Amino acid sequence: MSLGTVLLADDDRAIRTVLTQALTRAGCRVRATGSFNTLWRWVQDGEGDLIVTDVMMPDGDGLDLLPSIRRKRPELPVIVMSAQNTVMTAIRAAEAGAYEYLPKPFDLKEVLSHVRKALGARSEGAAPAAEPARDEAMPLIGRSPAMQDVYRVMARLMNTDLTVMINGESGTGKELVARALHSFGRRKTGPFVAVNMAAIPRDLIESELFGHEKGAFTGATDRARGRFEQAAAGTLFLDEIGDMPPEAQTRLLRVLQDGEYTTVGGRTPIRADVRIVAATHQDLRELIGEGRFREDLFYRLNVVPIRLPPLRERVEDIPDLARAFLRRAEAEGLPRKAITAKAIDLLRGQRWPGNVRELENLMRRLAALCADETIDAAVVEQELAARPSSAAEVARDGGATLSTAVESHLRRYFALHGDALPPPGLYERVLREIELPLIALTLSATRGNQLKAADLLGLNRNTLRKRIRDLDIPVTRGKKLM
Repeated sequence: MSLGTVLLADDDRAIRTVLTQALTRAGCRVRATGSFNTLWRWVQDGEGDLIVTDVMMPDGDGLDLLPSIRRKRPELPVIVMSAQNTVMTAIRAAEAGAYEYLPKPFDLKEVLSHVRKALGARSEGAAPAAEPARDEAMPLIGRSPAMQDVYRVMARLMNTDLTVMINGESGTGKELVARALHSFGRRKTGPFVAVNMAAIPRDLIESELFGHEKGAFTGATDRARGRFEQAAAGTLFLDEIGDMPPEAQTRLLRVLQDGEYTTVGGRTPIRADVRIVAATHQDLRELIGEGRFREDLFYRLNVVPIRLPPLRERVEDIPDLARAFLRRAEAEGLPRKAITAKAIDLLRGQRWPGNVRELENLMRRLAALCADETIDAAVVEQELAARPSSAAEVARDGGATLSTAVESHLRRYFALHGDALPPPGLYERVLREIELPLIALTLSATRGNQLKAADLLGLNRNTLRKRIRDLDIPVTRGKKLM
């Protein structure tokens, strides 16, 4: 028994062939085309139970065709695929009423799973979403699989008022996500109000959030509107929510439960007409275990969690980010700069403890200080060597930083040689660069006692003596150099 007929549109013959074969094996009938005109004719003729379509084809933009499909066949679900893997593609697909958005290259099992769900939903009479306005701005940058997951969650949240919890390391762009949820959501005509919990004194935080009445406390000479009132009909972004003191946590919980609050010193309840988006770089579950964060408040805030990946988990986005930051710097008045592929390779080899913010600051610095119009690998190497990031990396990764440091060094080494391979003997050179400081520091720690050093290193004493001689390591008895 057939699951239904899939109308497949993609101008890539290989993709059409692969998907046709897979869908047929899954029990679907398939009609495939490389033209939107043909797809539209089939829709008008009442054919098909599901559309799977690429976005860009020679004869048009599939997202522009979706509103017409929805008006003609509102019950017909559409799965959109695109190699233009930006947050705006995901947002446009959701706004146009797509059943699902899948970035290319796609996972075949994932495509088949969504096809089965869409055909099942259609048979149950599921209705498509309403069509809001389109906006071409680009609030987030990145096409990596990690960011695609973020985009897809965001696209589903745009036209809801669900409370969102954004978790990510410092510098990953949590406020950008919050602003995008606001700017492309149903509350976009209202204000976006951001407040950093860590930046407000504990004794003022309740007044800051909820406002106060005249005479409520010493110094309250006038009534003051709090952030909840300022964000009415819009979005309130509570950054670093893990730093909120317990008494303020209690009041916030009551607002989320009851939907209203009172000002400090006030008695009249005020309706809280805001969408809450919270963010933190901390592990709130760990804070709950330590008694520093209310568990009931966590569940009220963590309705829809979004995890922002650190930059080291999306290094394939670094070229797009670096060039975008250079363009942004130029728009702000700094000299126009290009960057070489070798320099990009060096950037991709870093750990970036400061994440996207650290990369942006580096690109601004290079745009301002680089004398040439093109930023090459040597300039980047010099700036990277000067950046004070090692302590942050050690604090984050503990004892696991040696291999990543070596990898980063080797990436730079290969990048500096460009297309040509490094000279022979690389293995011995790397071993020497690691072995020499290891033995030297161990001898320093044991005050030149080679027997203790050999035992500490797990080496035979004669082997250690040979390595000391081969590496020309000076030995000073009785003196600790570290």
